[in-house]
Amino acid sequence: MIDPRNNKLADILVDYSCKVKKGDMVYVAMKGIPSIELGKAVIRKVTEVGGVPYWYYSDDSLTRQFLLYNTEEQIKKYASFHVQMTKRTDCYISINGADNPFDLNDIPPKKMLAFKKLYHKPVIFNQIIKKARWVALRFPNNAMAQLAGQPQEKFEQFFYDVCCIDYKKMSKAMDPLVKVLKKTNKVHIKGKGTDLKFSIKAIPVVKCDGIFNIPDGEVFTAPVKKSVNGVISYNTPSLYEGTVYDNIRLEFKNGKIIDATCNGDSKKLNHIFDTDPGARYVGEFALGVNPMIKEPMKDTLFDEKIDGSFHFTPGRCYDEASNGNGSAIHWDLVCIQRKDYGGGEIWFDNKLIRKNGKFVIPQLKNKFTRKALGG
Repeated sequence: MIDPRNNKLADILVDYSCKVKKGDMVYVAMKGIPSIELGKAVIRKVTEVGGVPYWYYSDDSLTRQFLLYNTEEQIKKYASFHVQMTKRTDCYISINGADNPFDLNDIPPKKMLAFKKLYHKPVIFNQIIKKARWVALRFPNNAMAQLAGQPQEKFEQFFYDVCCIDYKKMSKAMDPLVKVLKKTNKVHIKGKGTDLKFSIKAIPVVKCDGIFNIPDGEVFTAPVKKSVNGVISYNTPSLYEGTVYDNIRLEFKNGKIIDATCNGDSKKLNHIFDTDPGARYVGEFALGVNPMIKEPMKDTLFDEKIDGSFHFTPGRCYDEASNGNGSAIHWDLVCIQRKDYGGGEIWFDNKLIRKNGKFVIPQLKNKFTRKALGG
């Protein structure tokens, strides 16, 4: 039975996010059996508008077998095969419905590092992100509902409501925030366990309004690479490569992470930041503004857009807002500053901009509410 909610979401992905046109080669990547139903809707829609879909199914339980036993030479050949496919790709739609988010939990760090450098960088970063029109999203399977701590049916409805928000209204609401960020030099973030200062002077500002991620709702830039000083304590757990990290605390000196701890395996945490030299510098600073996402779900695509949050991302910067930092990692770590999460303040050039997760300057007040954005 066709779920009309999948058809509505497919319309957004194909028409709005990727703007598929006649003759486009559209790569539909599906992960996990539940994602296939939305994949079907996307393939139908691409075909209807005159695009040519081709699809690839994967699952972390399958990837695990390869990662545990491969050699670097095998990874290179695997990557070369995928590069040839992606070179012919005009649009890329990724639907992640992984059944078990912990399938890669026991992959040795050296194996994971090799896969990121030899596969993810040439295929995902250099080909898809840089050269194709792309969008990525999750699929609301039972594993995702469990991580969110919600019943399956309730979570599914939440997922479709959030993902199908009016992105045109969101895009318009973001324009004043973009203007404010573009004029800013110094940023000062205060909160529980956080006192962080850096500059964003002359770094481009980008609004995320449903083009690359579904759901969406953030405006990002990047810190001047060596300007970051102070400490930050993230209050949102992060599921990264099969491991949950909680209460991550980072200390910076002249842009570099000089101390990193968390509740749990701090050694494994530092392995990530030792991936390469750029992993200890920050490639993104962003403000989350989606009014329909309130609580962390251990899913980055949702958590980084949480209402009243910001994320401060160790690793690679985006070309659209480059600070010159390169890395094989890009880890969006989130801090929520609403009152119910301990509060906090963000100051731009010594002026208070957001307090306890709410914008306080006239041009930004009440811009990102459910009513304003049609949620």
